Amino acid sequence: MSTAQLKLGFILHGVGPGWGDWRHADAHAGASTDIDFYIRQAKLAEKGKFDFLFVADSVHITEKSSPHYLNRFEPLTILSALATVTKNIGLVGTLTVSYSEPYTVARQFASLDHLSHGRAGWNVVTSWLSGSAENYGKPQHPPHEVRYRIAAEHLQTVQGLWDSWEDDALTHDKASGQFFDPSKLHTLNHHGEFFQVRGPLNISRSPQGQPVIFQAGASEEGRNFSARHAEAFFTEGSTFESSLAYYTDIKARATAFGRPAAQLAVLPALRAIVGETEEDSQRLYQEAVALVRIEDALVALARSFNEHDLTQYALDEAFPDIAQYGAQSNRSASERIIRTAKEENLTLRQTALRQASPRQEFVGTGVQVADAIERWFKGGAADGFILFESLPYQLDAFVDHVVPVLQERGLLRREYTHSTLRGNLGLPVPENRNTAARRQAA
Repeated sequence: MSTAQLKLGFILHGVGPGWGDWRHADAHAGASTDIDFYIRQAKLAEKGKFDFLFVADSVHITEKSSPHYLNRFEPLTILSALATVTKNIGLVGTLTVSYSEPYTVARQFASLDHLSHGRAGWNVVTSWLSGSAENYGKPQHPPHEVRYRIAAEHLQTVQGLWDSWEDDALTHDKASGQFFDPSKLHTLNHHGEFFQVRGPLNISRSPQGQPVIFQAGASEEGRNFSARHAEAFFTEGSTFESSLAYYTDIKARATAFGRPAAQLAVLPALRAIVGETEEDSQRLYQEAVALVRIEDALVALARSFNEHDLTQYALDEAFPDIAQYGAQSNRSASERIIRTAKEENLTLRQTALRQASPRQEFVGTGVQVADAIERWFKGGAADGFILFESLPYQLDAFVDHVVPVLQERGLLRREYTHSTLRGNLGLPVPENRNTAARRQAA
């Protein structure tokens, strides 16, 4: 029996990740703003012993945005609500560094960590859609390279604020009247290129020291940022080979930065479709494919190219030369799409439909899907996965039919062994920097 175990997250995507998912006969078209729907999914993922729930985000929409993004909860709000109805599962939310202030972000995630007794995680993003700037009164969206400089300073500032209070600073000594030890409350006084923050933070250090840092950078700048700062890495996971290459690269970069690469988790996206029989799973797969219209697939593909209008190009000719539109948007995804289209001589139609449809490798019975997951895990392409629900009630199917197989093989826990997200992910509690400085000076 294997001793290494998978790390699993589930993305709360309401009506679904695609443009047409809401049209399925069993879909709840109002799911993205239905608290009861999210509570059910959260409890179900916790029953399946998932490590965390994840809420993605965007701060810019147009009339062409996917239904889920058009009308949905803000991540920290829904995660705070779910903290009250769950006990063990982690709560990870996306928040952009390009359009947020470090002090506010530090307060929000520290608060979530306290509310959940140590289950918070922050997916640090830089936002790639240029229209985001107009929602925040900014003259222009920061260039790609600048966004990662902002991200590094923003994260450094937030983490500094999280260490404002040493762990034992709050004495609550009623006899002496001392509420806290003033020597253990620290002002940050950060003065940087983008931010100036005095501090200290007005909430004590949280149960897991600091919330867990997630990131999904895949460009050169993004990979370096992730390898230097993140504790878990989201990746698109389009093929075993691409995931293996990413895994090897990001772990090597982390090692070069002096970080414990073995503790850091690579988590490809997983759009599994699970049926009771192989025939049933193929029927479900065809249902998912039927929800993908070429009009929607083009809009979805365009997101990586700053929402460039792809309808102006011939669908059944070679993929168009649109690299310039992705360079300052989602650079890594756009480069991957262009590279795949050229290598496989794909048309625009073929590329768009492929990007929008689930992969066949994770379609099958519970045993077959578990086999594919085990292959990626033991083959060094993943430390775990972030599961997307491709069709209504597929989370149920995964928990009922895949989870027991993974548990029987020793690849997934049967019970939670820790009370915090850090503990369940096998990550240490970071020492407060001010406590460390005090100890070193003694």
